[in-house]
Amino acid sequence: MEKISEKRVLHVVGAMNRAGTETMLMNIYRNINRKNIQFDFLTFSNKDSDYDVEIKKLGGRIITLSNQYSILEIIKAIRTYGPYVAIHSHTLFHSGIVCVAAKIAGINVRISHAHTTNDKSDTFIRQLYMKIMRYLINAYSTKLLACSQAAGIFLFGEKKILGNQYLLFPNLIDYTNFLVNRKEDVIKFKEKEGLGDSLIIGHIGRFIDTKNHKFLMEIMGNIVEKNPKVKMILVGDGELRERYEEIAQKEGLQNKIKFLGIRQDIATVLHSMDIFVFPSKYEGLGLVLLEAQACGIPCVVSEAIQPESDLQMGLMTKLSLNDGPEIWADAILQRINKKELDIEMIKNSFIKQGYSMNSGITKLISLYENEMED
Repeated sequence: MEKISEKRVLHVVGAMNRAGTETMLMNIYRNINRKNIQFDFLTFSNKDSDYDVEIKKLGGRIITLSNQYSILEIIKAIRTYGPYVAIHSHTLFHSGIVCVAAKIAGINVRISHAHTTNDKSDTFIRQLYMKIMRYLINAYSTKLLACSQAAGIFLFGEKKILGNQYLLFPNLIDYTNFLVNRKEDVIKFKEKEGLGDSLIIGHIGRFIDTKNHKFLMEIMGNIVEKNPKVKMILVGDGELRERYEEIAQKEGLQNKIKFLGIRQDIATVLHSMDIFVFPSKYEGLGLVLLEAQACGIPCVVSEAIQPESDLQMGLMTKLSLNDGPEIWADAILQRINKKELDIEMIKNSFIKQGYSMNSGITKLISLYENEMED
């Protein structure tokens, strides 16, 4: 049985489901030396999450609170399950509450981590909440991390970012997992899903407004008129999935668009694609874009995608959402030209752009090291 370290970091998240931030955390968790340091996860969902079983298997604990805005509940959880060498919060502006609680609980390393560039912030109350929380984050965090400069500006404010008072921490993936030859798996996957020899347009993302599935549907409507051999696969789940399934049926696209739900064989699914489309309204970075590029897949993305996500391999085409679905359709059809993987080029690109798993973990652990000394 693996020795469980007494040195623990508490990560604060909404729920450990298969989304960008959570997947990055699991990539790190799987690769750290868990004999030296362990992770716990403080969540605010009363439902089982996708990664819960794996977390427990790796020696981590899931701590669930009923009221995410209760400083007292968070303090009690820290004192009950601790001691912790650091608190690492990934809950956007809510991180202000987390860091106040962690300060009161005596945690010396308090990290707020920016993962997105936008928020539902159209009401006065929400704007006031964001302003107060930004102040608390900057006052009570000891470290500020951001997956991109734009994400940092959104959460911490322009003054902090332009003054270089933060650390750019790239989203990390185990890209070597995507470099494996999966031709046989792809053949089986396509046969099972009835994709045949179709050209495959792919998208991975939760069915929420931000991911812009409505626009994807409009693009696909244009594409099938130009090339009926093309099919689209949509990976993910979410509150709007049923609505878009109904739209696909209404628009006569039910045989052209496959809704695959949540998948664990993401590498195989990605390798089955001829092109990846990502028309998000906003993104902190876009972790899945790193995975797609690791598979050597051309990507057509919106202007909301941050420049840090481009691995500079000539795979990314950026368009404006104002260009409209027809221009997007034309660009996608022009870019469907997947080539054989150049494994060395991909490896070098990840390392050059700062996405090496080993260097990222070393950087992260160093943020805790003062409190980890024996």
